[in-house]
Amino acid sequence: MSAVSRATQLASLGRPESGWANTPIVKGSTYLFDSLGQWRAARAQRDTDRVLSYGARGNETVYALEDAITAIEGGYRSKLFPTGLAAIATTLFACLKSGDHLLISDGVYEPMRLLCETQLAKFGVTCSDFSPTDPYWDRQLRPATKMVYVESPGSLLYDMLDLPALSQVCKQRDILLCADNTWGSGINYQPLNLGCDISVVAATKYLGGHSDVMMGSVTASKACFAQIEQASINLGQTVSAEDAFLVLRGLRTLELRLQRHASSALRLAQWLSTHQAVRSVFHPALQGDANHELWQRDATGSNGLLTIEFDPELASEKIEQAIDELQLFGIGSSWGGYESLVLPVDPARTRLRNSKHHGYLLRLHIGLEDPADLMRDLDVMFDRIT
Repeated sequence: MSAVSRATQLASLGRPESGWANTPIVKGSTYLFDSLGQWRAARAQRDTDRVLSYGARGNETVYALEDAITAIEGGYRSKLFPTGLAAIATTLFACLKSGDHLLISDGVYEPMRLLCETQLAKFGVTCSDFSPTDPYWDRQLRPATKMVYVESPGSLLYDMLDLPALSQVCKQRDILLCADNTWGSGINYQPLNLGCDISVVAATKYLGGHSDVMMGSVTASKACFAQIEQASINLGQTVSAEDAFLVLRGLRTLELRLQRHASSALRLAQWLSTHQAVRSVFHPALQGDANHELWQRDATGSNGLLTIEFDPELASEKIEQAIDELQLFGIGSSWGGYESLVLPVDPARTRLRNSKHHGYLLRLHIGLEDPADLMRDLDVMFDRIT
């Protein structure tokens, strides 16, 4: 990428040379050739290069988004998938085989863990995990370990990992390091520049930004991209031109939206941390958070996610009754869109599972609404609880 600012880059990434400000939606399953020789040449070339040959292999709209994501992630090339989980699954199937061991960080996206315990286990891949706070994590590596898969910051409690340190160990042992970078969205956090080989993003979240598209992306180094692309082809993974167009449109305002999400979330995190009904606030941009220093070192921004732990003395039933009365926060899965959302967090899915006395956990995604209005809505909730 050039020396201009990130916001300037996002305004034009993936723009076609045809003169249109927006990349057109190109639809089609069949690509026509002028001769058999041209057809044969394209089929031979597509094994190593990106060429137009068949709709399932992509088109101009899809290629434009791939190039844009590659630019913001700082990788060699990118592939698109119908969901974030499809991106994760294809990456694992591409890079692992029977007899291999996969080491994952505690706090990864829960469906990814389920994938490891079911499909990967059936194919003879063993999985185990390590704590992000364990300084001796490398003792969990085995001779058969072929990949370390992390999410940093992790889901739900946002624990960060020292990716450069992990990378150094992995490279010494010829182990791939793959990171789920949905939290960072390519512009707040760049795992590939921190030493990772592969970065996976659920474009459903901030890249799309408007809660109207499902998509995943994988950006990789040159050394391991080919096997991911081949697995994508073998498994018939493809995305529609319409969805690629929507994510490209979302990219244009990505930095602007993230700035608003992040500033509002930090404002609410600071306010919530002083509330008598709140025991803890988990948000790496919050000064005093256990991950704040690592966030300052490796990230360039934040987003709208935070999790609060209520006072353990407060009854869960009463808290949930109050949550149901929220007016500005929706109750729904996912995050990264313009609207604010809340969702209960199962402590068993977090490192607090080992705590004898923890409070009710609630994840908040702070949207683009006025933060003062959101605080008033939460205040009504707290009034019903305390």
